[in-house]
Amino acid sequence: MSLWQRLSRGLDRSRAEDDLERELRGHLELETEERRETGVSPEEARYGALRALGNTDLVKEQVREAWGWMWLDRAVQDLRHALRQLRRNPGFTAVAVLTLALGIGANTAIFTLVHAVMLRALPVDKPEQLYSLGDNVICCDTGQLQDSFTLYSHALYQQLRVQTPELSDIVAFQSWLQNLSVRRSGSRDLAQPYKGEIVSGNYFSMLGVKAFAGRGLTPEDDRPNAQPVAVMSYRAWRQRFALDRAAIGSSLIMNGQPVTVVGIAPPGFFGETLQSDPPDFWVPLAMEPSLAPDNPLLRRPDIYWLYAIGRLKPGARPAAVEARLTAEIHQWLGAQAVIAERDRPRLAKVHMVLTPAGGGIAGIRSAYGSGLRLLMAVSLLVLLIACANIANLLVVRGMAARLQTAVRVALGAGRMRIVRQMLTEGVTLALLGGVAGTAIAFAGTRALLALAFRGAEYVPIDPNPSLPVLAFALLLSLLTGVVASATPVWLASHTQPTEPLRGAGRSTRTQSALPQKSLLVLQGALSVVLLAGAGLLTQSLRHLENQRFGFETRGRLIVRLNPALDGYTPAQLPALYQKLTERLPQIPGVASASIALHSPLDDWDWGTRVSIAGRPPANDPAADRSWYDRVSAHYFETLGTRLLRGRVIDEHDTTTSRHVAVVTQAFVRRFFPHGDPLGSHFGTAAAGHSGDFEIVGVVEDAKYRDERASGEVMFFLPLLQKESYQDARTAAYQTWSSYIDSLQLRVAGDPAGLAPAVRRALAEIAPNLTVLKVLSLDEQVGMRFNGPRLVARLTALYGLLALILASVGLYGVAAYTVTRRTGEIGIRMALGARRASVIAMVLRGATSPIAIGLAIGVPAALAGGSAIASQLYGVQGYDSAVLGTAVGVLAVCALAAAVVPARRAASIDPVRALRTE
Repeated sequence: MSLWQRLSRGLDRSRAEDDLERELRGHLELETEERRETGVSPEEARYGALRALGNTDLVKEQVREAWGWMWLDRAVQDLRHALRQLRRNPGFTAVAVLTLALGIGANTAIFTLVHAVMLRALPVDKPEQLYSLGDNVICCDTGQLQDSFTLYSHALYQQLRVQTPELSDIVAFQSWLQNLSVRRSGSRDLAQPYKGEIVSGNYFSMLGVKAFAGRGLTPEDDRPNAQPVAVMSYRAWRQRFALDRAAIGSSLIMNGQPVTVVGIAPPGFFGETLQSDPPDFWVPLAMEPSLAPDNPLLRRPDIYWLYAIGRLKPGARPAAVEARLTAEIHQWLGAQAVIAERDRPRLAKVHMVLTPAGGGIAGIRSAYGSGLRLLMAVSLLVLLIACANIANLLVVRGMAARLQTAVRVALGAGRMRIVRQMLTEGVTLALLGGVAGTAIAFAGTRALLALAFRGAEYVPIDPNPSLPVLAFALLLSLLTGVVASATPVWLASHTQPTEPLRGAGRSTRTQSALPQKSLLVLQGALSVVLLAGAGLLTQSLRHLENQRFGFETRGRLIVRLNPALDGYTPAQLPALYQKLTERLPQIPGVASASIALHSPLDDWDWGTRVSIAGRPPANDPAADRSWYDRVSAHYFETLGTRLLRGRVIDEHDTTTSRHVAVVTQAFVRRFFPHGDPLGSHFGTAAAGHSGDFEIVGVVEDAKYRDERASGEVMFFLPLLQKESYQDARTAAYQTWSSYIDSLQLRVAGDPAGLAPAVRRALAEIAPNLTVLKVLSLDEQVGMRFNGPRLVARLTALYGLLALILASVGLYGVAAYTVTRRTGEIGIRMALGARRASVIAMVLRGATSPIAIGLAIGVPAALAGGSAIASQLYGVQGYDSAVLGTAVGVLAVCALAAAVVPARRAASIDPVRALRTE
């Protein structure tokens, strides 16, 4: 038969069946007629024709085999049989589908994040050709040499772009997002806060991103004295400008400078970095000095502040390009007079690693990568427990239907056909669970995003299932169905049909008992691992959130702003700060107020090398480095940081008074381990400045940069006290540090409820001052724990789910065991067995697999704790209390799940039980 004939028959089965039926009927009639012509009666002629033709059903099967599409018929028959079986047992079907839906849904929701964060390519042209010039994630700028170069100055970027022919082009962009104060030109409305990214003029053309409307940036926009222009994100255009076409070509006042909007970025484009609250505007590098007048970096060859991504030419080898770039960086650094002599020996260590950047700069990926991998592993463990549960349920159903199976085998049904039917039933269950699980994942992903990115206004991750996610859910469902069906299929393939037909169920029960108990052992072991891991991560999160930070988080309100964005010059700052410190405490509900360069854990840091008066500088630059902050009077009182010795900064520390500093305990431990710091002097590493600041107070250690650090070396300076630095770089940073980042308010009651009053007061004090954000210190600190909170909460949820599944599985097996051993229990009770002994027997048989699982799970949990030790805080990976609690909870739940079947067994009527045999 030709392929076309086979295909035609396969597509039109009903017509083929009709043709076959007519052909057989015609053949029978012809044979009957031939026999009648020999003189036999019509009845004998028909019987003879039927005998000659043989079994018509068998003939039909043989013909269908010749058609070549029997596998499709059998698959449809198996599917119909599976659906009938599931419809006849709605309780079993509902429990199985719900169990699998939870397991598949959990995995699909996590994979949605994994795909978006770690696997998805940038929405740009040929992302596989993109390579990042560096392998770190650094914020935000540095004047220090980098052993592995990742940040570049503008001058170094231009040098590399010209001298690296293996890269068709290189783009540069600011390593952090720029705060922007934006209003329409000619409007009297208050300026609104936006996020902007400063990029090279070839940014859009190199990435291959075409504007949705208008045009993108060009190299001509990035030339000195070019007209200031910007490209707006589609999201900002939709939300802030209501898709108004008039926005293209309009003029905006951006950080006090007129800027023309020349284009709208395409929908879905969030830049080269997946991050929460991506840019609203892209502006050329040439505008950097006007947008950041407090600390312009464009013309500073000694400050590294730009990331760079290049497009590799076809045929070029990344390793060769990497070596060439490293040589170019060495050559450039060697020619720079700004490199300090003490740093020149480090030049030999400088290198550059070319990293694939098809997924962009690792923003969210670096922050959430390890946590997502852990959650993926945990969700797979939950799915394994769900598979074990379904396998046990299928085994029970298979044993209950073993007589029917034996009859089918005895009548000639092939074992492979029975195995295929059972496999089809398991896969059908898993597919139904996959459909329900996808719906769960659809809702669950939104909850995950809200939990993972608390405090973010927008995250460029689509929670709707994409084609890769749907493909993952389908593949996972199929694999789940196969895994869950493996045990019952194995039992079905090894069952002898004579045993059920003779009524000899004992060997069959023995044969099924071992797989059932093995599945319970697996559930128990995996549940211990999950519960112990959930306990460790929950304990770690609790320690993180409830530690002593060195300040109070409750009842504190933080107002983020930057006067530089609104055109304030250094000369105007003292008057502004005076108004703020006088007016803010007068707001009803405000107990005290202060202003500072930055507030704790606000993702910003300032550091410098410290020189102690009368001591030679340290050989190791890291040994004399300290972080610092500039604060006003009442700062420590407002934040609740305890004074340990001396005094704090107050109103007497003015620009004309002696220059003082308050230091932390960690500062004292590093620089004054054996002496009294009060009255001592120190300064920056600038020549001749080792005695600039007199230490007048010591405060407790506080967490300003790293919530996991034991104590940070810090000092605090009065807000407006200044030194006369000859070094231009140090003087520039001092000017920059005059611009505050935030206001701090100690309030009575709910801080969020006071936000409108604070905004109104600021509008009265300085109407042109843009408020970037108002949030409680609790919220600001809480956002630092988004990653650990996501992992801990989900692991705890999965641990609870594993506990429920293990308990339900144990209950089901125990109940089935009681039913299976009804006759045996009846005989025991008829012979005088007591009720308590029957209960003990059932409990012992039901809980022994869980006990074995606990024994296996404890060392596995210890190994798992060691594996996640780097993600823990304040708790070790082998915490005995957590592990003991996990074991105890699982043991109690297992016992509770087995008690009900055990009590039912003890209530069996011996007479009725004996009749069941």
